[in-house]
Amino acid sequence: MNQREIILSGHIIDSLILPNTLDIIMDRGGDFKIMDLDVGKRKSDVSRAKIVVSADSPSLLNQILDELSEIGASISEIKEVELVASLKDKVAPEDFYSTTNHITHVLNNGDWLLVEDIEMDCMIVIDDVKGNNKAYCKPIGKIKKGDLIVVGREGIKVTPPERARGKQGVFEFMNSEVSSEKPLMSMIRKIASEIKEIKGKGGKIAIVGGPAIVHTGSADLLAQLIKNGFIDVIFAGNALATHDIENALYGTSLGVCVKTGEVVSRGHTHHMRAINVINRSGSIKEAVKDGTLKEGIMYECVKNNVPFVLAGSIRDDGPLPDVITDVIEAQEIMREYAKNVDMVIMIATMLHSIATGNILPSRVKSVCVDINPATVTKLADRGSAQVLSIVTDIGTFLPTLYNELES
Repeated sequence: MNQREIILSGHIIDSLILPNTLDIIMDRGGDFKIMDLDVGKRKSDVSRAKIVVSADSPSLLNQILDELSEIGASISEIKEVELVASLKDKVAPEDFYSTTNHITHVLNNGDWLLVEDIEMDCMIVIDDVKGNNKAYCKPIGKIKKGDLIVVGREGIKVTPPERARGKQGVFEFMNSEVSSEKPLMSMIRKIASEIKEIKGKGGKIAIVGGPAIVHTGSADLLAQLIKNGFIDVIFAGNALATHDIENALYGTSLGVCVKTGEVVSRGHTHHMRAINVINRSGSIKEAVKDGTLKEGIMYECVKNNVPFVLAGSIRDDGPLPDVITDVIEAQEIMREYAKNVDMVIMIATMLHSIATGNILPSRVKSVCVDINPATVTKLADRGSAQVLSIVTDIGTFLPTLYNELES
């Protein structure tokens, strides 16, 4: 018969996992029967549900089970994962399991293995040579011929973040809908408190930034946060670095005076002149070293040994010599830094924010700040449901955050 029994466990009611499970089954044309439901009464108690899922065909049932696995449902009849070797570099078997960004375990050789370096839309590769028995997350571009890849859905356990029972923190899973009508100052205070707590424990914080940081006159604030040790890595593109350097050299951003807001004569050439100046020095680091660049975001990154990854795009002027024009290479470098961060703040950059969200595990506390609600909505639509959305102007957010951190 076309049915399987699934298990839900955890704060499945508070985190809406149970109602979401039933919605998915019914919306996809399946049916269900709740065999057992044990609801935890105290805040520390977990709840459990045993549900039989049925469908008209094996393929429909598999589609439903695939979607349920992404929100944490596991098949009660536990079997070991099925492995199929890749026949060619960058090619996975037809029925490969595509990962979520949630904590994932797989059952192999009797052991539940934690899948290392988890991120969404990748493959799970098992290394059991010489008794290693380890599981890794690999993007399709890094698959090698002979890799043992998990296929199907057996032996896979996904643990999504849960909304804790009781008092809600600013980063609780599924916090709220995207909206500009939120208590902005209160949220920023809580974010500042989280930043201080993370840094107090020796954690790391990344900034994903767009050029609007410079356009709105907030570059000096971000530079000061870097100088004061709050930021550990910067992800950006050619635009943020170029306009930051333009501002440092000429006091303009896109040819507009940052202090007065007035258009400067021939100012539209300033960003190209900034690139030319850095090219003359050879790199941003060399420009700081030879005294050409004396202030700004990139200056503070160099002076304080804060690494930055500048990923190029088809729109770039120049670009700066530090820009990585091979986007896959840039992605790999970002991926390595993302493994070690505890919090990411994405500011006014849709494409870089979505790219970063794609490589982050859901355990990483994430904030997306943009005046365009579509940016934070697209992040959530692409699976980064853990991201806290703030719809506001950057010229409001960064000064307020800076003041809270420095108070």
